Amino acid sequence: MQLISKGRSLSLERPHVMGILNVTPDSFSDGGRFKPLELALAHARQMVEEGATLIDIGGESTRPGAPDVSEQEELDRVIPVVERMVQELDVMISLDTSKAAVMRAGCSAGAHLINDVRSLLEPGALVAAAGADVPVCLMHMQGQPRTMQAEPHYDDLLGEVRAFFDERIVACLDAGIPRRHLLLDPGYGFGKTVTHNYQLLAEQQKLLDYGLPLLVGMSRKSMIGNLLGRPVDERLAGSLACALIGLQHGARIIRVHDVRATMDALRVGWMVMTGQDFISK
Repeated sequence: MQLISKGRSLSLERPHVMGILNVTPDSFSDGGRFKPLELALAHARQMVEEGATLIDIGGESTRPGAPDVSEQEELDRVIPVVERMVQELDVMISLDTSKAAVMRAGCSAGAHLINDVRSLLEPGALVAAAGADVPVCLMHMQGQPRTMQAEPHYDDLLGEVRAFFDERIVACLDAGIPRRHLLLDPGYGFGKTVTHNYQLLAEQQKLLDYGLPLLVGMSRKSMIGNLLGRPVDERLAGSLACALIGLQHGARIIRVHDVRATMDALRVGWMVMTGQDFISK
């Protein structure tokens, strides 16, 4: 299995780390730290040096209760970073966005992947993603970011996640997005209680039935903080545990803040799983 976009390819027969680059003032973990262009580029460069093969650029926070961001403001935050990264870094660039205009502009500027927490449900997003001709990650979320953590409820957690993916995959195929361009993200922390998150992680490998790559993101999330009683800046150990379990249960792209530590953990885990180091020395 491979992730192919704009002449670049990543073999998904091995794990990959996707580094998180939030160019927002209000993200839950690192809001405001990397907003100026040069700081954002420096952080992206550091993550690539530490082993990230993808960088996920987000210009709108999706934490619970986050305010909406205008289309123009998101474009102003994201597009200059994409343009510079294309010129300066050897890495696949992912757009963490739900807006059609940002998808179009970002992919025109050189982005290789659309990572949409709303799974192309926003107006024009399906058409924009199909026209961009790049891979798309569909994420499961119950509700919307502003209210998703109010009272999440499921009668059949995995069944409802699967039903959501069934519907969105058909919608993508009908819009002209080829199946080979689709990735799935179970959506840890999006419309799920702590118990829901760990139940889904325990059953994550069942999503491999789709024959599509799995991308997961649990880094520093409240599913870790609420379980362990740790603030955001003390969640590394829990994040690494989640990354390893996600890998063992079939994910091949792990979205994280702490690239170097995650790379170390995944290399150890992969050696146990396969007897091989996925990094060529």
